[in-house]
Amino acid sequence: MDFKLKSQIMDAAGIKRALSRLASQIVENNVGTADLLLLGVRRRGVPLAERIADRIAELEGHRPPTGQLDITLYRDDLSTVGPSPVVNRTDIPVDVTDCIIVLVDDVLYTGRTVRAALDELIDFGRPRRVELAVLIDRGHRELPIQADYVGKVLQTTDDEIVKVMLEDYDEEEKVVVVERE
Repeated sequence: MDFKLKSQIMDAAGIKRALSRLASQIVENNVGTADLLLLGVRRRGVPLAERIADRIAELEGHRPPTGQLDITLYRDDLSTVGPSPVVNRTDIPVDVTDCIIVLVDDVLYTGRTVRAALDELIDFGRPRRVELAVLIDRGHRELPIQADYVGKVLQTTDDEIVKVMLEDYDEEEKVVVVERE
């Protein structure tokens, strides 16, 4: 599928600044890092969670544990994904019971990914609190879900796609808005 570039929203430096701001807000809101666990939603939420944890370590001298959630089997559109969806691993390094969990994802759109992440997370225990950190909030919710920490709010149309490109998966580091040609 071909896409037409509409605009570049962030470059590598902009992403780094946004993640530093998110880390600072998370520490401030939680008065430190006690009982904090960052869980990245696969795919791009995982390296973002790792980077935020690194920034928190720079601020606080203690790096909170990180893990990853694969929400594939919790999606409400699983039947449309295909006959053999690829399921990757979920890795939660500590017991979530009584933890303060920060779910980390790249783009918040309809809210359905976050709903699936919450469903999966609850299967592992009962956290004290669950917060949401996203690099981009593009609006268009279908569920009553909002982020606690947002790198950038972006007004988009339903025809536009926000692509977060990270060196971990892509050849470059940037956030762009594209349209299908």
